[in-house]
Amino acid sequence: MRGDHEMQGGMYSYLSAEQRVPADHPLRPIYKMTTEIFKQLSPRFDQLYSRVGRPSIAPERLLRALLLQVLYSVRSERMLMEQLQYNMLFRWFVGLNMDDEVWNATTFSKNRDRLLRGEIAEEFFAAVLALAREKELLSDEHFTVDGTMVEGWASLKSFRPKDESERSNDDKPDDPGNPTVNFHGQKRSNNTHQSTTDEDLRLFKKTKGSEAKLAFQGHVLMENRNGLVVNATLTCASGTAEREAALAMLEQRPNKKRVTVAADKGYDTKDFVAALRASQVTPHVAQNNKGRRSAIDQRTTRHPGYQVSQRKRKRVEEIFGWLKTVGLLRKTRHRGVRLVGWIFKFATAAYNLVRIRNLAEVT
Repeated sequence: MRGDHEMQGGMYSYLSAEQRVPADHPLRPIYKMTTEIFKQLSPRFDQLYSRVGRPSIAPERLLRALLLQVLYSVRSERMLMEQLQYNMLFRWFVGLNMDDEVWNATTFSKNRDRLLRGEIAEEFFAAVLALAREKELLSDEHFTVDGTMVEGWASLKSFRPKDESERSNDDKPDDPGNPTVNFHGQKRSNNTHQSTTDEDLRLFKKTKGSEAKLAFQGHVLMENRNGLVVNATLTCASGTAEREAALAMLEQRPNKKRVTVAADKGYDTKDFVAALRASQVTPHVAQNNKGRRSAIDQRTTRHPGYQVSQRKRKRVEEIFGWLKTVGLLRKTRHRGVRLVGWIFKFATAAYNLVRIRNLAEVT
């Protein structure tokens, strides 16, 4: 018998969102872990908000919504609010009832900036890391460091001379919204030019022969046992930023005992290797023998652990692949090194949550 296709809105629903979400849904373990983390961060949230005035978006709900944006590759806050309007799974995870009003996208962004000023991404990342340490998932001896290019939210047309006198008077825009800019034949560098859209961006190319882009650089320090991120930061792009960020992240490690750090050939410089050894770090850096002598000699490469580190270090590319595809960090949607750095750190915390959940299912 053919079913009836007549559309008629129901007045009541007898099932809650909690009942509609399957018990084995992959978001449930993440919901449980974040609930524990938010309990720990609750005193810190109290310090960010006044005791008087109109209630704002609860920080727990705000962070849960931002997690959904990363985990489900939602491109913008406006699209996230649209999903919260009708997506029952999203409403359940954030903690909204079916009749609760969804926030305005601008209000949501302003409340996110409050967490930015409070450095909540750092504390959330640390809490996720503490959870992994409780589950004995972290190695405290063997690590890998690497960096990646994060393309900025700006066009090459915005890369203009810093000195106004160098700009051509004949360069009148034919279209104010999208002017034609002919920069062929011009010598442009970060010393003389700057993006008018985001002054923190730098003209940078990752490898020889590739095109230069306006970008930041993201850096991660990974432990080699299970591929979890133990530190992450974002900087302005430069030829030395990867090595400088690596030394800074290693300096922040809680225990100063001797550890090993794997890295690719870009880190094979005498100054970097010497700085590692001075910091009680054994440099398991890939040897770069093209055109110059490597800073890594047989006193390092003769040990079996060096070959193990060279195999393990390739897992860091899985982190960057996840951040750029799922986390939508191939091209950032925000401006300013501070805000983009906040998003980068929060996205790596989301990656760790997914990784911890997957490891728990295996064990």
